[in-house]
Amino acid sequence: MQGSSHDDVRRHNLSVVLRLVHRSGAASRSQLTRVTGLNRSTIAALVAELVERGLVVESEPSSTNQVGRPSPIVSVSEQVVALAVNPEIDAVTIGIVGLDGQVHRRVRYPTDQSPSVPEAVNIAAAVIDGMRGELEARFKVVGIGVAVPGLVRAHDGLVRHAPHLGWIDEPLAEMLEAATGYPVLAANDASLGAMAERFFGAGKGITDLIYLNGGASGIGGGMIVGGAPAGGIAGYAGEFGHTRVSDSDRVDSAGIRGTLEAEVTRRELLEVLGLAGADADELEQALLASTSAVVRAEVNRQIDHLAVALAGAINILNPQLVVLGGFLAALLAVDADRLRSAVASHSLDAAFGSVRLSAAELGSNLLMIGAAELAFEGLLDDPAGLPAGAGTISA
Repeated sequence: MQGSSHDDVRRHNLSVVLRLVHRSGAASRSQLTRVTGLNRSTIAALVAELVERGLVVESEPSSTNQVGRPSPIVSVSEQVVALAVNPEIDAVTIGIVGLDGQVHRRVRYPTDQSPSVPEAVNIAAAVIDGMRGELEARFKVVGIGVAVPGLVRAHDGLVRHAPHLGWIDEPLAEMLEAATGYPVLAANDASLGAMAERFFGAGKGITDLIYLNGGASGIGGGMIVGGAPAGGIAGYAGEFGHTRVSDSDRVDSAGIRGTLEAEVTRRELLEVLGLAGADADELEQALLASTSAVVRAEVNRQIDHLAVALAGAINILNPQLVVLGGFLAALLAVDADRLRSAVASHSLDAAFGSVRLSAAELGSNLLMIGAAELAFEGLLDDPAGLPAGAGTISA
């Protein structure tokens, strides 16, 4: 990221500095000077303004052998947070996430059945109301980001279709904003997961990656291409779950036959294990511990279908990294060699030779961090939009 020393682009330079310490971690003023290309006095003025606005803090570095006065360390303020919401077919999860990517709190509210939009909004609003004392006493709240397992229209947060939830053309963002008083943005959960892994997880330093997540609501994905999220014209890109991988008559949530989501399912893994339910970590441990030939046959079947979808994506997009989350990471953990070999057999040699397969690193915090990143985007884009000393941020 390159800044400019012209006064008329001060807001841009504030954004450059804040993004650097947000996504790369604490840095000294001298490091910021070197990375941005700005001079020392400009960096000092920008940092001072960000400090005044309550977005970053400065601290003295630990003792070093460096000659001369050490450069102060700049880090994001722990007081700046976003709220994250993730509705699923069996729960609504709400979290408080710091600008440094730390999840301060996460509340999972189970539901007996798939919640309607009004029910999900009421649950999220009630949990957030229960947090208000803590939020008002300790934090500056940017707003709310929502990770939705479905197609979400980018510009207004309208949920066009979340098949497992049964939501069609639902104004989720608008309703949640009215219920909480905070600005709300919504996007596809897997696309937000891709962004979270890119900045804070397995994809650090990677410019081209594919992320696929398997959950109770099926399989979704997200892409980072040339360092930027690839969402498509309306934000619907990355629906790898609906990629055709077989000639079977199995149908997915959209009614399409032979797709990845139809063939590779969490439900069937739970069934062969004899489990009524399990989170991603519990499912992985159960699969690794199983000695059943029936379980292994089902794992192998799903791995082989997953490989077809991954190879197609690799051939088309030529990524550096493929990140698997949810129960897909469990399949990788059980037999990484089989998955890599199967992917290689369907891939172009040149494309496969430059790609690495990895499990997601952020675990159960993944979608909380991704949803918060969506909420932080307005602040990161224009830190000067926050009045100095403000308590609740209107991003």
